Amino acid sequence: MTFAVEFSIGPNPPARLDKALARDVPAEAALSRSRLARLIAEGAVTVDDVVVTDPRFRIAEGAAICVAVADAAESHIESEDIRLDIVFEDDDLIVVNKPAGMVVHPAPGTPGGTLVNALIHHCGDTLSGVGGMKRPGIVHRIDKDTSGLLVAAKTDRAHHALADQFAAHTVERRYLAICYGVPDANDPRLRGIKGASFEAGNILKVQTLLGRHRTDRQRQAVSFTAGRHAVTRSRILQPLGAPPCAALIECWLETGRTHQIRVHMAHCGHGLIGDPVYGGRRKLSPKAVGEAGTTAAAEFGRQALHAATLGFVHPVTGTSLQFASEMPVDMCDLLRNLGGTS
Repeated sequence: MTFAVEFSIGPNPPARLDKALARDVPAEAALSRSRLARLIAEGAVTVDDVVVTDPRFRIAEGAAICVAVADAAESHIESEDIRLDIVFEDDDLIVVNKPAGMVVHPAPGTPGGTLVNALIHHCGDTLSGVGGMKRPGIVHRIDKDTSGLLVAAKTDRAHHALADQFAAHTVERRYLAICYGVPDANDPRLRGIKGASFEAGNILKVQTLLGRHRTDRQRQAVSFTAGRHAVTRSRILQPLGAPPCAALIECWLETGRTHQIRVHMAHCGHGLIGDPVYGGRRKLSPKAVGEAGTTAAAEFGRQALHAATLGFVHPVTGTSLQFASEMPVDMCDLLRNLGGTS
């Protein structure tokens, strides 16, 4: 089944067909720029009743446009009835609180049991289609063993607008983490680490390039010659231990690269407790945190990282939205065992 989206090109259009369509297509059609580009290439667009497949076609004001849009196809990803902790949902997007241990998107090693499988089941017919397929639009991810907030789009239009916000780094994302050591400006060691500096308020700023590790393709690594620009900031919320040997910190992202917080904190010598990849084999002193604290840190089964705050502009209404998620039970227990308060 297909339906037709018909409209006219408005005054002073961009010279190119693809740009003019992106500007003038009715918002209710929920067609993103990338989807329109594919439809042009597929021969689904007519200009004054003539099929045009060249996105550079010069368009004129008043031209009559018809876009033939096929109904969204069923996704090849299976629907699975998995319980979701839904924080917010409307016709355009859904915000969920992902538990630690859940993969976001199916992959060869994890074909099922993912957040996307669960979203397809939960959203059902309310998914109007992203890229021509009935699936949620994933615009950002958090690691399997990181808990916390994640937003997914339910329409093509919302997906494109949210992706633009993430690309422009205007989305607010704040994380709670428990790290080894205390990343304090008074530590002279930190001031000697390349890429690390301090801002007012004892805020640690780490600015490096990030890319794949040379020998382990599953890891990311800091570089100063190749990779993608990455900036992480953090501040101490609670020093832990007497004397302090760990800390509850808040981290926030200027960029959003794979494993960014985990890699940057490890680069500074403050890897996250429980992190099997970047945390190192450190052991907290029983004299500082007691036997319970030492055991809790040694046995913590994942990186102690939680996506606690997510803020963005609604892609359709323009309303500013902000969501918060409390630290999960396992991290609260770890914090208490280390002498902190949650």
